[in-house]
Amino acid sequence: MRGSGLILLITSSVAMADKVILMDFWASLFAMRVRIALAEKGIEYECKEEDLWTKAAVKSPLLLEMNPIHKKIPVLIHNGKPVCESLIIVQYIDEVWKHSSPLLPSHPYQRAHARFWADFVDKKVFDASRKLWTTKGEELEAGKKEFIEAFKILEKELGDKPYFGGETFGFVDLSLIPFYSWFIAYEIFGNINIEAECPKIIAWAKRCLQKETVAKSLPDQKKVYELAMHLRKRDGFE
Repeated sequence: MRGSGLILLITSSVAMADKVILMDFWASLFAMRVRIALAEKGIEYECKEEDLWTKAAVKSPLLLEMNPIHKKIPVLIHNGKPVCESLIIVQYIDEVWKHSSPLLPSHPYQRAHARFWADFVDKKVFDASRKLWTTKGEELEAGKKEFIEAFKILEKELGDKPYFGGETFGFVDLSLIPFYSWFIAYEIFGNINIEAECPKIIAWAKRCLQKETVAKSLPDQKKVYELAMHLRKRDGFE
């Protein structure tokens, strides 16, 4: 009986270790990062979709419990414990599930370098990209300039490498590729041609999309555009 109890305890622990929940929203750039990371690692998880984009949206009790500070997605819940903020979540996934597909380099300097560029995406690309579909007039023009400048910097960093980290898809690629799903919206509302301005970025994005883990984690660009249109009308931009 004591042996059976030990087996039951071990079995329960193994089952518990596999309990992964992602609090998600299908069009969230930041949630896409986590979906890609989970797919890269081959981790099965339960998805809990949150509606945070409509005026009538009510944040779920689970979200308020798991992320009481920021009250936003994505949130990874692993064994009942929450991890918040997309880049932190991705690094957590890489550290916990080390068995396959490392997302960050093993060398400390290369890891720091990758974190720097992922932070650049969060601070420069995201802010500029939002201006393309949420502003008008001078602010929009400034956003267009910032957006193109940021991607030209990223093109220089990419150089002739297939991926930002070299020969394999990694942390910086994962941080940036979700923006591709919003490119149609950016181009239409911002009146820009991203491929004409930054052809290397488009070639890199198409290379990333050849990976099943990426292609299945990103929503259709037209569906994202329709959402952006709805949000613009809701907020009085149309």
